[in-house]
Amino acid sequence: MAQTVTPGTSPEGPRPSYMYKVVLLGSMSVGKSSLAYRYVRNDFREMLPTVGCSFFTQILNLDEATVKFEIWDTAGQEKYQSVCHLYYRDAHAALVVYDIANKQTLSRAKQWLEELEKKFLPDEIVIALVGNKTDLAAEREVTTEEGEEFARTKGLLFMETSAKSNHQVNDIFMSVVQELLRREKEKASKPSPQGRSTVDLRATGARTRCC
Repeated sequence: MAQTVTPGTSPEGPRPSYMYKVVLLGSMSVGKSSLAYRYVRNDFREMLPTVGCSFFTQILNLDEATVKFEIWDTAGQEKYQSVCHLYYRDAHAALVVYDIANKQTLSRAKQWLEELEKKFLPDEIVIALVGNKTDLAAEREVTTEEGEEFARTKGLLFMETSAKSNHQVNDIFMSVVQELLRREKEKASKPSPQGRSTVDLRATGARTRCC
């Protein structure tokens, strides 16, 4: 798994820093942009459809490491599907999002997963299946059990969220972080001959841009 590393410090000594590219994939209006906005800025906003791709950054200062997320929020409209592979190239993690109140969006999420399986080996990317909009529970078309079962058969992380009510938004990103760091520890016993580049993680905050 490609990574960017720079030294860090902690009371126990040097602390590693990692930079990970995370992509959000899914149909239009499943709430990908709202999830990213809630996670980075801890606020909810009804977002206009993403044009091409939006970009956010988030830095986590954890006990075991400093992690910088580059979050790529891809457009869900059909007209952008042919270029989305350009955005998730070299990704370390992907959140494949569907709307629990729209069963068709789960079918599209499964198609996104097929696309990722064509581009990445299982150990090259961490994938989470995310059932968003739990605030619409009264309109639910996809049961929690259905999402869990599909994620289990594919070996995916799974969680239901609501960007509007802030239900488990931080939790799903933290689950991705923990899995990425678990894989880093696993790799530590298998040194790679490839060199590692460095990155300055002193910059903070978030930004958004259209691509």
